[in-house]
Amino acid sequence: MEEKVNKKGIGLVGLTALIVSSSIGTGIFGITSSIAGSAAPGPAILSWLLVGFGFLMLVLSLNNLTEKRSDLKGGIFAYAGAGYGPLGEFISGWAYWLSAWLGNLAFATMLMSAIGTFIPVFKGGSNLPSIIVAIIFCWALTFLVNNGVESASFVNTIGTFCKVVPLIMFVIICIVSFKGGMFTADFWGRVANNLSKGTTTGGLWPQMKGTLMTLIWVFIGVEGASVMGSRAKSLKEAQQATMLGFVLLLVFYMMISILPYGLLTRAQLASAAQPALGSDLKMIVGDWGMMIINIGLIISTIVSWLSWTMLPAETMLLIAEDGAAPKFWGKLNSKKAPTNALFTTAILQTIFLFSLLFTDKAYEFCYTLASSAILFSYMFVGLYQMKFSRERKEWTQWIYGLLAALFQFMCMILAGWQYVLVVSLSYIPGLIVYYQGVREQGRKLNKNEKITFIFIAILCVLSIVLIANKTIDIM
Repeated sequence: MEEKVNKKGIGLVGLTALIVSSSIGTGIFGITSSIAGSAAPGPAILSWLLVGFGFLMLVLSLNNLTEKRSDLKGGIFAYAGAGYGPLGEFISGWAYWLSAWLGNLAFATMLMSAIGTFIPVFKGGSNLPSIIVAIIFCWALTFLVNNGVESASFVNTIGTFCKVVPLIMFVIICIVSFKGGMFTADFWGRVANNLSKGTTTGGLWPQMKGTLMTLIWVFIGVEGASVMGSRAKSLKEAQQATMLGFVLLLVFYMMISILPYGLLTRAQLASAAQPALGSDLKMIVGDWGMMIINIGLIISTIVSWLSWTMLPAETMLLIAEDGAAPKFWGKLNSKKAPTNALFTTAILQTIFLFSLLFTDKAYEFCYTLASSAILFSYMFVGLYQMKFSRERKEWTQWIYGLLAALFQFMCMILAGWQYVLVVSLSYIPGLIVYYQGVREQGRKLNKNEKITFIFIAILCVLSIVLIANKTIDIM
């Protein structure tokens, strides 16, 4: 059977560039300090390879499902619905929605930190003036999207340019200034005096484990690569572009986060103020480097924030349209914007932004919660890939799904169990929302739904107990 070719579609090179540019977010601007605080160069490289493998399995699973279940239009959480019913879709979609708007809070703190390098009153990104301005940004973007304003293609182009060019400049400077002796001086992180300088010493795995949530954070959005196939000239080129784009992303991320070990000490990298790349360049080349990074970050963050204001609202809209959430979430205004979902999300973001006044590491707290939440959505993709492939007796694809699901579960248990439990608290109002949807449909909870409700309730109680006795520290 001859493959269909879309002559107006995007070729291999263009599609690869699109995948890379759309996947790189603002998280990469803050990555060096987070990684250096947890791991030396050797463990950090191994962490990247582990996370890269896990996300490769996810991308392969998504490619397969996008091709063979093109009838599912409800985002990646639709796979949970297809495999495990309305509650499965709701749990996955609620987690995706939570991750999206928590990611926006990370945007906010990173943006205000960058602005703080030019206007000192906003330094740090989580003081009261920063929070107030971030809230103004949040509501301004909400009103824009509610009035039918989405990021136009030319605006996205500007954002991409301002994001990618400073990152390429950072890599070039690091390569030119790289010192092999400094890079290998404490390659495995066993030098005892690291401990007193805000960095971690110890075995290989504890160092790797400490980086996992940070690495997952920068990979959030890679699931978008799987839906780029519709823009390609052919399915073959789409699959090639997805793989090539993923490899380029992994190499690019590794270069940005690993090369600085050859220019600055771990203590310097770990203690760098956010945005970390700006602080790193200031130590390497002076103030001009920091200014270029921060100007690029400010512009690209505002552009990205506009798109990501729509994403959480769109998530709840799709879930409501599939019947897994009340109709309230799917209400559209005259501009075809999901107004109820938009304003509900904005209210929650406002409340949560004020809570950042009580934590010392607001940016890290937000992205760790966002990373923990999205693990649920990603795990459901792997589980459905297994179920779907078993039915079709496609055992290679089944293995991809198994490895994808196991990787997400491993991250939940070994790296982020405390935050996964905190995320479970969000399901208290979530299950109330779901039950409202069930009542709207004129039905009762089935046996499996009741069991799931009880299991989530147990997790919530456990989370509250562990927070109360300080086993889980959220401040």
